[in-house]
Amino acid sequence: MNLTLSQSDRVALLATAREAIAARLEDRKPAWPDIGEAARETHGAFVTLHKSTESGQRLLRGCIGRLRSDERLDVTIKAMALSAAFDDPRFPPVIHEELDSIDVEISVLSPFEPCVAEDVEPGLHGVYLTRAYRSGVFLPQVATEQGWDRDELLDQLCAKAGLPPGSHKAPDAKLYLFSAIIFGEKRY
Repeated sequence: MNLTLSQSDRVALLATAREAIAARLEDRKPAWPDIGEAARETHGAFVTLHKSTESGQRLLRGCIGRLRSDERLDVTIKAMALSAAFDDPRFPPVIHEELDSIDVEISVLSPFEPCVAEDVEPGLHGVYLTRAYRSGVFLPQVATEQGWDRDELLDQLCAKAGLPPGSHKAPDAKLYLFSAIIFGEKRY
């Protein structure tokens, strides 16, 4: 991956994501943090929201991203933070009362590389599969979080794409791998 993000870049991008959500909830104009040059480059990115419960559990609260983007990284992060908080169809929109219990995680993606199944290293690589009109993607951290080995990761990827297990081996299937810089607020 060509992109490197300094600690100050990471802090600024996390603040950007949180400010986008907070400003929408508080119906005010955002106060954007200063960003470095790396955040002005174009990369795909995902914003993942986790909610901490009173019992200490960390639950997924929203996750939306772009595999590729022609917009600056900070612009992509703003849009994906808003989408993760308010437009993820799996969850109701975030409300102001839960904002303090939500932590933000950002995954900045490398360009995709065509691969075969044996090239995929769970936990190191994210995977993207297309076949006919179906597709599915998992970020690198998903395999580790779920405890999946390569075979299970690829079968789950097929299922996510609405395809039978093993579909990634079909002649008309296209499998890609990518890496990501993953960082978060770690508020849990």
